[in-house]
Amino acid sequence: MGINGYLIKSTFVSALGGLLFGFDTAVIAGTTHQLSEVYRLTPSLLGLTVSSALWGTVVGAMTAGYPGERWGRRDSLRIMAVFYLLSALGCALAWNWGSLITFRIIGGLGIGGSSVLAPMYIAELSPAQWRGRLVGCFQVSIVLGILLAYLSNFLIVRMNLGLMEWRWMLGVAAVPALFFLLMLFFIPRSPRWLALKNRTQEALEVLRLTGNKNSEQELNGIMASIHLERSSVGEPILQRKYALPILLAVTAGAFNQLTGINACLYYLNDIFAAAGASKYSAGMQSVTIGFTNLIFTLLAMTVIDHFGRKKLLLTGTAGVCIFLAAIGQMFRTGTHQSWLVWMVMAFMGFFAISQGAVIWVYMSEVFPTRVRAKGQAIGTSTLWVMNALISGLFPVLAKKSSATPFFFFATMMLIDFILVAVIYPETKGVSLEQLEQRLGVAN
Repeated sequence: MGINGYLIKSTFVSALGGLLFGFDTAVIAGTTHQLSEVYRLTPSLLGLTVSSALWGTVVGAMTAGYPGERWGRRDSLRIMAVFYLLSALGCALAWNWGSLITFRIIGGLGIGGSSVLAPMYIAELSPAQWRGRLVGCFQVSIVLGILLAYLSNFLIVRMNLGLMEWRWMLGVAAVPALFFLLMLFFIPRSPRWLALKNRTQEALEVLRLTGNKNSEQELNGIMASIHLERSSVGEPILQRKYALPILLAVTAGAFNQLTGINACLYYLNDIFAAAGASKYSAGMQSVTIGFTNLIFTLLAMTVIDHFGRKKLLLTGTAGVCIFLAAIGQMFRTGTHQSWLVWMVMAFMGFFAISQGAVIWVYMSEVFPTRVRAKGQAIGTSTLWVMNALISGLFPVLAKKSSATPFFFFATMMLIDFILVAVIYPETKGVSLEQLEQRLGVAN
């Protein structure tokens, strides 16, 4: 089975949640200095300001499973789009520090929910041989959003808006948020969710529209995998038979953040400033880093279904470990600071072809349909809890020593390399139903 325009459109629209995800998380990098001055923030309060959205993200990820199962993936994404829109407008019009924190938390709810629901939606709509690349579109959208955030920040800096600068940086996301909300009214529901709800004719129609030439056979396969689920829709996920999928999702989410990727993204301008870069130069270098992230993510999407998830994880994690240690050493010795942008680019490239590209694909694959929403919520919640903790502590740790966080992240990557090599299974080219058999979670 190939892919047709209807499938591409549905993937594109749902992946817009990733673009907003990336934009909203990275745009804060351009505002940290000005927010510190406007609200007289200490390093700990700056960490709280940055991580506030992430705590909203934790709640969004943990609770997204309920609307995802009750109302469907697509309709729940509409709620996330409203959260994005409210957050962007609220942050732009924030009247004090407390209101800014409140609207950032609302944006976090949208990020967390879409990080669970959008990859799940794409995975359930995609044929096995295309699933890695199509779900990977979500990650491409995230890094495109990151690049657009850095580029937007750079252009706004050049407009010399003074104390209004940070408001424009945070508020401009309202435009793509509104577009995302409108476009969600033009894509279908997930066929696997429809089948789970016994709406088989609708599921069959969606499979036909997305170009499945053996739609009835595909539907039969889906129904065979969920034939006992109508009596166990509320099946608890905390069971021994789900131990391996839960372990895979939790470790994938945790170590994704223990790369230090988002801490670097949120404080990228500050990291370059610590190495002597000016505000203008730091902005330019951030755009370069965002572009590097996008290029290597696109590269990963072309090979993820050929080389497989595990090989990419092992290769990329090794590279991430090496360059994190190199950045830590540079800050420890205070030498070769002109190399920083190249080392961060290398770190970003290795992350993009491994942890960045694989994480959303992997977590959308390892759980069976009957608990996929709950399982993905567990893995994604782990990711965001770690993200919030690390991002909140980063400015405090970096104030004592810029090298310390990078040496810590490098050590975590060494542990992750061993973990992936020992317990992670390969999932490329395997249907979701066959994967249930391999992981021992089929009914």
